Amino acid sequence: MEYVYAALILHKLKKEVNEANISSVIKAAGAEVSDAQVKALVSALADVNIEEAIKAAPVAVAAAPAAGGAAPAAEAKKEEAPAGKTEEAAMEGLASLFG
Repeated sequence: MEYVYAALILHKLKKEVNEANISSVIKAAGAEVSDAQVKALVSALADVNIEEAIKAAPVAVAAAPAAGGAAPAAEAKKEEAPAGKTEEAAMEGLASLFG
């Protein structure tokens, strides 16, 4: 997962998503770099428009409680999405990153 995050960080900073840059981000985070995983990710992202994939990915955002305290339980239940559907949607969004 840290490899995908590294690619997203590079994209956000408008840096090239390549093997050297991904390896640098992973190393800077203090993790061990797997060259095979880096190569696989760069290869998988070669034909992917990351900006379009991000826009197409469903976003599950929890509503922040009001400044006065927590929202009433009835309101909280309305805003919650079914866990299974949210997880499936998130997985579909991640799958789109890999073609």
